[in-house]
Amino acid sequence: MSVHRLHRAAADPVAGGGRPVAAHSRALPRQLHPGAWWLWSLGLAAAASRTTNPLLLLLILAVAGYVVAARRSDAPWSRSYAAFLRLGLLVLAARMVFAVLLGSPVGGTHVLFTLPQLPLPAWAQGVRLGGAVTLEGVLFALYEGLRLAVLLACVGAANALASPSRLLRSLPGALYEAGVAAVVAMTFAPNLVADVRRLRAARRLRGRSDRGVRAVLSVGLPVLEGALERSVALAAAMDTRGFGRTAEVPRQVVRAAGAATLAGLLAVCAATYGLLAAGRHPWALPVLLAGAAAAGTGLALGGRRSVRTRYRPDPWALPEWLTAASGALVAAALVWYAGRWPLALAPSVVPPTAPALPLLPALAALVGLLPAFVTPEPPRSTR
Repeated sequence: MSVHRLHRAAADPVAGGGRPVAAHSRALPRQLHPGAWWLWSLGLAAAASRTTNPLLLLLILAVAGYVVAARRSDAPWSRSYAAFLRLGLLVLAARMVFAVLLGSPVGGTHVLFTLPQLPLPAWAQGVRLGGAVTLEGVLFALYEGLRLAVLLACVGAANALASPSRLLRSLPGALYEAGVAAVVAMTFAPNLVADVRRLRAARRLRGRSDRGVRAVLSVGLPVLEGALERSVALAAAMDTRGFGRTAEVPRQVVRAAGAATLAGLLAVCAATYGLLAAGRHPWALPVLLAGAAAAGTGLALGGRRSVRTRYRPDPWALPEWLTAASGALVAAALVWYAGRWPLALAPSVVPPTAPALPLLPALAALVGLLPAFVTPEPPRSTR
């Protein structure tokens, strides 16, 4: 076949006897937009913040874990989910220990055991060390600690599914400088986990133990050295690529953009607290809409200072919409149920009652499984 016929076959897939290139490219694996993963995980986290029912919390944790197992790639940063789970277990254990040693704000009559109580000075009234440990206080600490652990797991799911570098490319121009610092900070934990795993595997290959205090101390120095070298290399690469360059914009526009962005984000935070807090706050939704409009205007004005371009921007297609919508639906459903059936989502600890799994909130939490079936599989390495 001549070169001219090859060019015609590439330009006209029907004439060349193959499938259309566009249809074939859609069938290829691709990474989902990182913003969709973060919106989905934040929706699960918002849902978890509205309940202390351990059965619902464990269900949300299982939903997040299943989606991570089904859709994470084999990149080093995608292995950080287990570290967040361990951190959640550590937080839960610490919360229980503090409840036993320092007491609980929830009183109770079912005493499990009594610890020796240390006398404290008069200025430390309200604080105790030791004393009676009640079933009500232990249950309250368990529910609160489990909720915080599930929140950490939801954030860990976003870290394991969304590429930090691709998330940086998707940020608005006004938040680019802050986004660089945030992404560098977010990549520290996954890279640290990858370094620890690599060094522990190297110690095992050399016939050395990877457990114990001595192993931890011997691994810590190479990990810190690698983190420092990576930071220096990243700074040099960013300086070479012209990070930090800004366009000439009038000072009044810069000030107006900063003020609008700050006021809008503060309004969004206050409205989010009003929507998630107990009780009804009719002012929260209008303030949320006004704050979002102000923040969007400030970001649009501040984006004039950015002179960067985007190479092959990530698409936002139907899988991204479905992923973000599933997280938003889970959050909205749990917020709505928490306002109407508070006892189902927050089981009583005084008196202690056995938690039950409410059917409708459980079905709403299962909507978070949608990304495991509607999103494309991430590309895998060939090694």
